[in-house]
Order: sequence, then C-alpha cells, then structure tokens
Amino acid sequence: MATASMPFSIPSLNYRAVRVGRVNRKQGVAFATMNKETLGVRVTEGEGSLPKVVLTSAGGSEAELYLFGGCVTSWKASNDKDLLFVRPDAVFNWKKPISGGVPHCFPQFGPGPMQQHGFARNMDWSILDSENVEGNPVITLELKDGPYSRAMWDFSFQALFKVILNTKSISTELTITNTDNKPFSFSSALHTYFRASVTGASVKGLKGCKTLNKDPDPKNPVEGKEERWDRVTFPGFVDCIYLDAPSVVHLDNGLGDTITIRNTNWSDAVLWNPHMQMEACYKDFVCVENAKIGKVQLEPEQSWTAKQHLSIN
Repeated sequence: MATASMPFSIPSLNYRAVRVGRVNRKQGVAFATMNKETLGVRVTEGEGSLPKVVLTSAGGSEAELYLFGGCVTSWKASNDKDLLFVRPDAVFNWKKPISGGVPHCFPQFGPGPMQQHGFARNMDWSILDSENVEGNPVITLELKDGPYSRAMWDFSFQALFKVILNTKSISTELTITNTDNKPFSFSSALHTYFRASVTGASVKGLKGCKTLNKDPDPKNPVEGKEERWDRVTFPGFVDCIYLDAPSVVHLDNGLGDTITIRNTNWSDAVLWNPHMQMEACYKDFVCVENAKIGKVQLEPEQSWTAKQHLSIN
C-alpha cells in the first residue's frame, strides 16, 4: 500500500497540498493542489488529519466540507450556530463514511447489490475548481471511478459536486456523467442531517405525497399517502420515503430556525430519525433528504444534474 507524506503549506499562496488517494485501498496515492488562490476558500487539515475545505462568505457565513466522501459537515449562517449535525459516533479515518452533515448516496440509495448507500461517501473527492462570485465562495469537487468503485459497480463515470455559500444559504449541484461506452443506471440522495430538537421539529409541505413507510419493516415498506398538512413530526422511529415530493418544503428544527429546502430534479424526499436505535443522539437531529429513488438511466456521454438549496430567514 502506498504511503504519502503529510500535507504541506506554501505560505505565500495560502495553498495546501491535499491527499486525494484512498490510503486504505490497494491503489496509489495521488496529490492535488488548488491551482489558484480563491477568496473565501481555504484547504486545511480536519479531524483525523483528513483534508477539509472551509468556505467563508463576505456576509460572515461559513461551511466546511471534507474531501473524503465529498461531505459537507458544517453550515453556519453568520451567527455561529451550526445548522447541520454530525453524530457523536462519527469517525474521520478514511475507513468509514462520515456520519453526519450531507453524505452522498450514490450510485445506490439504501440497501442493494452493493454496500449500503453505495460508495461515493467512502471515497476521496478532489478539488476541480474554485471561485468567488460577489463575495460568495464556490467550490467544485470531482469523483471518478477507480478500482474500489469498479469492484462494486463496473462503470466509468464522473461526478461533480458544486457547493455555493451565501450569507443566508448554501446550495449544492450534483452532476453525474456517463463516461463509459455502455449505459448505466443509478439512484442517489443527499442524506442531510439537520441539527434539531426532535420533539419540536416538523416538516411542512408534504401533504398528498405517496409514501413508502419503512416502519416497522424496512424490507417491506407500506404504501400510503401523507395526510398531514400543517406539519409532519418525528414522534418515534421515522423512516419514510415521499415519492414525487414538492420542490419546496420547510423544516422547523425546533430550535427557533425555519430552513427552506428547495430542489431541482431531486424528485423524492426522505424523512429519517432512528429514535432509540441511536439513544445517545437521536434527540438532537432529524434527516430531511432530497433523493432520486427511481433509477436514472444514462447513455454514454449523457449527464444528469440535481440541485439543492438550503436557506434560513
């Protein structure tokens, strides 16, 4: 297994080299650097020595994302209060996905032929580009197939993940491109963990959606229809898929914040809280996930894009 030297700094440019190879897979370790200095974009060492990108807007908001898993782990909208949640059992060791923030589920949502939620959250993404637009930092990460992914899913692909931070919002854009010479299909989701008081949290805007309720048997979800209008709450264990969900829902996190969740091309939504399965932390978060449960079929050279926009009043 290849080894890599520690990241190094070039103080005059405020750059930092970052490790982008899977050090715990049987493949080489590569290096990449940000090829330009961008206002509001800083690469540093995070938990477990994993490379972390810190975004800071001119309005004072801040976000953090790890190259491992391409995972956004923190979003603070100018008041130093984190609106995302990372579980206390999260590990940062290149071996397990980061449990919290905005993990990727790709190319599989949930259980299936490969490992739970696919492999994108278990791989290192690289920095493709960064810019600053009117005080708002923007970074684009890239993930490509390799021996680790091909062992589970034998296709060539490119995934681009753009993150845009504004004073009161954070936006993401995921683009999947088929770079193979044969078609493939996939499902996907952003498994977003929001900091919340579970007893006071609620989601508005899901009335009328067809539901697939995984409680009590996740392997045999019960079909139904959401009849609650004012708010969908989290009274106990919750694991429910909402098919053909609206493009806008509102989360009251029970802590005094209302977060508007907008999306383009994420056709479905998922609400999840593990309740007593995670006794140490279930009271402190809820998951409201934008998802594409049905398979997306891409021919060679075709692309699919979905956007998420989180904003706070």
